[in-house]
Amino acid sequence: MLISADTRIPFSRALVYATYRDKLVELVPYMPNVRYISVLSRREENGLIYTVNEWHGGGEIPTAARAFLSEDMLSWTEYNTWNNNNLTLEWQIKTHAFTEAVHCAGNNRFLVDGDMTIVENRGELVIDPKKIKGVPQFLVRSVVHLVQDFLGKKIVPNLLQMSEGVRLYLEKTTSQ
Repeated sequence: MLISADTRIPFSRALVYATYRDKLVELVPYMPNVRYISVLSRREENGLIYTVNEWHGGGEIPTAARAFLSEDMLSWTEYNTWNNNNLTLEWQIKTHAFTEAVHCAGNNRFLVDGDMTIVENRGELVIDPKKIKGVPQFLVRSVVHLVQDFLGKKIVPNLLQMSEGVRLYLEKTTSQ
């Protein structure tokens, strides 16, 4: 499943990029589907910043999926490489449920469009049915469909919500 979401934020590219990179915890109040974010690590090396963040989302797990999905599906660890030279981000997400089976990774580009910044999110979500453990074989395809549908309905809206949160955060903090 391809992930694609573009947003426009009416602030400078450098400010938008730095806000995404450095103000993640402060953005939580602007993201209703996120309960909290823990910064696990951050290091800088040769113009790259490596961060590891643990996200704890909110929301309901669909009734049909509750037998196979747990609250762990609402938590994930995100591994980021921020490139300060070209203002890009490479990311990878490790889900806390079906970790071996789910691969989710991509990149963000922060582009200038006049006085706006376009945040271009691209990624891919792949679930390997052979790596789903603890589910009877005859149910694996159904579980893959449920997991992909569940995550698919969360990822793009969360990316759009985060951009909206950045915009609101910058409107509030730059007007003071």
